[in-house]
Amino acid sequence: MPAADSARPVSPWLITLPVAVWLTTVGNLPLWQRLADLGGVGLKASLAAPVLAVLVALLSLLAWPRVGRVVASVLVVTSAATSYFMATYGVVIDSSMIANALATDAREVRDLLSWSMPLWLVGVAAPPLWWIWRRPVAWRPWPRQTLRNGGAALLALLLAVAAVLAGYQQLASLARNHKPVRYLINPLNSLYAVGRLGADHLPRQGKPLEPVGTDARLPDPAPPGPPPLFVVVVGETARAQNWGLNGYSRPTTPSLARWQAERGLVNFPQASSCGTNTQVSVPCMFSPLGRAGGGDQPAVHENLLDVLQRAGLAVLWVDNQSGCKGVCARVPSARPLPQPALCEGEECFDEALLTGLDAQLAALDPQRRARGTVLVLHLMGSHGPAYFKRTPADRKPFQPECTRITLAECDPASLINAYDNTIAYTDHVLDRTLQWLDGLARRGEAATGLYFVSDHGESLGEKGLYLHGVPYAFAPEQQTRVPMVVWQSEALQRRTGVGTDCLRQRAALPVSHDHLFHSVLGALAVQTSARQPALDLFRPCGG
Repeated sequence: MPAADSARPVSPWLITLPVAVWLTTVGNLPLWQRLADLGGVGLKASLAAPVLAVLVALLSLLAWPRVGRVVASVLVVTSAATSYFMATYGVVIDSSMIANALATDAREVRDLLSWSMPLWLVGVAAPPLWWIWRRPVAWRPWPRQTLRNGGAALLALLLAVAAVLAGYQQLASLARNHKPVRYLINPLNSLYAVGRLGADHLPRQGKPLEPVGTDARLPDPAPPGPPPLFVVVVGETARAQNWGLNGYSRPTTPSLARWQAERGLVNFPQASSCGTNTQVSVPCMFSPLGRAGGGDQPAVHENLLDVLQRAGLAVLWVDNQSGCKGVCARVPSARPLPQPALCEGEECFDEALLTGLDAQLAALDPQRRARGTVLVLHLMGSHGPAYFKRTPADRKPFQPECTRITLAECDPASLINAYDNTIAYTDHVLDRTLQWLDGLARRGEAATGLYFVSDHGESLGEKGLYLHGVPYAFAPEQQTRVPMVVWQSEALQRRTGVGTDCLRQRAALPVSHDHLFHSVLGALAVQTSARQPALDLFRPCGG
């Protein structure tokens, strides 16, 4: 092209229309791959036409000097990035996924990066970006530009309506029978998710949380014996399907099996999560509302830790994850103490959580500790996709294991090995925690107990899905069924009046994250109107 032609300004239409076509086609490769399994060319055309028209309308409305090309570029890069993750892991984009991404720390970001990602981004996004910026744009004076933008957007929206009406039968069937497809439409899925996230969170910014359990108090006088020390272990990405105590064919929980057979551990095989990602599940499990009551939405109420602290108990949260998602904002919190054998940089194996716990607990308010203590340990657990990084070299019983982060490239057996190694390591960490608690109880220092539940499950290639985060209404069981166990020392059983035999008789009943808030209050005999007896696991057994 002659130099004069390359510098000649072009009409905004030569950016708007080609970019809209690219976004609809190349930018939506995972969508069209999914539709290839659901229908023929007619179905694709019925969806492509309104998507193209809506994108043309959007880009037309934003076609302004110093804005139009920047917005088009952002949409191109966003579509390329999200399509990579959708194609690689089978995830979809909704508001909870965006919130989870925003809360991701540097360690998790590193685990998601591979050479395939920049190659994908360059190969997919570079051509439209070159097209957007190759020549200057001939912008009109703002009255004429406004008329052109508005007219083009109106025409495109009319065409979108016409396209929807023309393909209504196929689109209605698709919407009814394959609802997750709507989360694959790039970049409209991301724009909607960001808008929904803002609508949910912005009105609550700066507003104080509504108090919960303002009447919370402990029994007076206190029951005889040492004060309670109750440990809540929040697991990460452990799914019930690979939990040995639930009947899995591999011995992924040999230590817990011994505690179950000999020392009163109770396993709950029918436990379900509140969400399919940490950003939703962790606040929800500590919420008084439960999933049906809105506990899976952005928090407007205080949580379990606030109630425990208000009752006069000592509370400590120790985190080996990317944060407590606001749950521990008003209580003491800490990170694992660096250990050369267990930590590399800022990343530690979960055993590091147990180092120095006695000293950390001793630093809490002594008056509160005299009444009782609740310790929350937030595991790194089975966080993917780098499962192989979650276990020390001497804690990998299942071999060979997948050492890739692009999980679809792994041999399925090696992928399961890598994941099962993380479950076996969680079993080891829980075993060490139980030994520590049992020792305290035997020495008469505390009436100890433990409540473990994972925040959500994980997909390992079933139905083409990896990782987690599928909207709950459509999520497979692998992402919503989680392991859960409870243990009480003899001293805590005497204190609560709840025996192991009674809990075991009820263990086969369905339970969920909804039970955590009320059961911990019950185990610690916290008296408050916020505690719902129907959701207290200990209540039917005399708690």
